[in-house]
Amino acid sequence: MKTAVTTLFSIPLLLAQLSAAASIDCEHIRIGGKKFDVSKLAGRHNVTVHDTSRPPAEYNTTWSLDLCAPLKKIDGVPDANQCPFGTRVCGVVKSWNPVDDPDQEHVEVENVIPVAGNFDSSTGKSLDPKVTRLKAQDVNADGLQIEFNGGYYNKRKQRAVIQLQCDKERTGNEERRKGKRDGKEKEEDPEDPEEPTTSSLAFVSYGPVEGKEQMDVVRFNWRTKYACEDYADSDEAKKTGWGLFTWFILITFLGIAAYLIFGSWLNYNRYGARGWDLLPHGDTIRDIPYLFKDFSRKVVDTVSGGGSRGGYSAV
Repeated sequence: MKTAVTTLFSIPLLLAQLSAAASIDCEHIRIGGKKFDVSKLAGRHNVTVHDTSRPPAEYNTTWSLDLCAPLKKIDGVPDANQCPFGTRVCGVVKSWNPVDDPDQEHVEVENVIPVAGNFDSSTGKSLDPKVTRLKAQDVNADGLQIEFNGGYYNKRKQRAVIQLQCDKERTGNEERRKGKRDGKEKEEDPEDPEEPTTSSLAFVSYGPVEGKEQMDVVRFNWRTKYACEDYADSDEAKKTGWGLFTWFILITFLGIAAYLIFGSWLNYNRYGARGWDLLPHGDTIRDIPYLFKDFSRKVVDTVSGGGSRGGYSAV
């Protein structure tokens, strides 16, 4: 009996450990006594790397990542040309011949690289995220390092290392914008102060690492104010969150609304009530304006009569 009870209570703990190993809570990251919220960086983010080192073909590798959830499938793209379900970090290599196809109308997908994600149903590998402070590597650094695992490509393990670097001038969602001139894409003027000259997310490298394991690692640098260690205590962060008083008001309002709705439904079905009689304690609710009026009059009388001496008036 004792063993059964112990096993029963250990199940929630085991599930919590498995959940932590398979995902990351972007809104509540606590490490080294510091709190971070990088949920504003959720969603698909892309970085494209152009390669001309293997002529006559040219290659574009588009790296996509989502810190907080699996990448969503792209509509209209065959499954073979995008990473499988559960992927967090993905690379798609495309090629074309600029001589025969200058407008890139016949681009071919060469490789699809599922770098990191939860692939329990296929390879049995999990994301196994690891979050550390950059101060662990450099005492002068400010930010986070997030490692994602789980991928397997060309018989080699894959890993993604994302360094979230503190930059108080950037949200992290800035991307390099492109305009069109003479029908071709052209970078916006880098001297334009309203446009970022570079995107906040930058590709660093992809390749093998030294060690016993056969592994390839892709690295990114991501500049954002949400990685600053003092951002959680800033006025901006406090304004974006809901305070205790706000939650109290919301819960009170929802509680009163639920009470009125349920009470009205009960009175209608049980007594066939209509109009004001539908509301629970309808008489009291109808008297609230008059009760408030009487209360206000008493307050006014008390305040205005507070300076009188009382007793008998002189004749």
